[in-house]
Amino acid sequence: MNLPNTADIVIIGGGVMGASAAYHLALRGMKNIVLLEKENYFGTGATGRCAGGVRYQFSTEINVKLSIESLPMIERFKDEIGQDVSYRHCGYLLVATNQNDANIFKRNVEMQNRLGVQTQLLSGDEVRARLPLMKFDDALAGTFNPKDGTVDPNSVVSGYISAAQKMGVQAISGADVFGIKLSGGNIEEVQTNLGAIKTRQILNAAGPWSGLIAQMAGVQIPLVPLRRQMFTTSPLKEIPADFPFVIDFAKSLYFHREGEGVLIGMSNQNEQPGFDQNVDEDFELVNLEAAIERLPVVEKASRASHWAGLYEVTPDAHPIFGSTNVNGFTICTGFSGHGFMHGPVSGKLMSEFILDGKFSTLDVSMLDFKRFEEGRLIQEYNVV
Repeated sequence: MNLPNTADIVIIGGGVMGASAAYHLALRGMKNIVLLEKENYFGTGATGRCAGGVRYQFSTEINVKLSIESLPMIERFKDEIGQDVSYRHCGYLLVATNQNDANIFKRNVEMQNRLGVQTQLLSGDEVRARLPLMKFDDALAGTFNPKDGTVDPNSVVSGYISAAQKMGVQAISGADVFGIKLSGGNIEEVQTNLGAIKTRQILNAAGPWSGLIAQMAGVQIPLVPLRRQMFTTSPLKEIPADFPFVIDFAKSLYFHREGEGVLIGMSNQNEQPGFDQNVDEDFELVNLEAAIERLPVVEKASRASHWAGLYEVTPDAHPIFGSTNVNGFTICTGFSGHGFMHGPVSGKLMSEFILDGKFSTLDVSMLDFKRFEEGRLIQEYNVV
């Protein structure tokens, strides 16, 4: 597809945020929408490299409310969009191995229950009973929600892109943005390797690269890209079909069933900010040793695949929605590792903000760009 000369809005970033926003803007009747993705295929950036987890279990009300709106959108995705996304309700089981985490888990469950989310608080013995293959002698407590699970990220992105294109959205891959031209403090032009597009409105949904895009418009976002990596194992017949998405919270170590094997990941607490998406083989061994310690059967398996992706992390691990100090330059970024699951509703929210000037589905106005300079941070605890 040739790059158009003009657009009513240019959306930068063809992952779940950008794809959802393009779809929901078109659904509302907006015309001349251009969606740009620098990779050759949509959804192959941060979205395509995530673990695919979706959950209601967060430590702040606003993140729980984002899940309450977004996860049902994924549930009915096939009916609305026509694309199966392989939503598997295996449940998330978060395990606390120290008293501080156990205390916070208890408060989190009380808050989630108050909001209508049926998360269960488990004792250490109940955790061990549910995970007989795992060594959790030190488990003090756990939380479990059967509605949590996994979804295929690429199917969500391709579903939104296809539906948006049918409504006239021009979705262009291989379009690398290298400049944004302003005139009198207003957006005027987006410059790419394929040419330039005149526009008065940009939605920056570029995930880990959104800070770089913002700098092109003279906007400084307090966001850093951090590498996270994971690997999958060969088939393990011992892993039951109902094995949950398990998170060893203190170690930021997680497991979930992937095909006939297991997907395993762990956050490197010493990771330095950057855009490197190569696998750190040394840290993978650290991850493997920790995994075997918790799930000994992993020692019998071989590695099937491995990859790394990027989180875009804000100081309070919450996203940024809305306007900036540049007219026409809006942002939807900073999800700190949980963007995929909140992508569907986030695109809808941005369509409301762009067309109506306010968020209707859910009030996320407290997650604005100005909160950082005004000291209104809202800290999320449940980040892996």
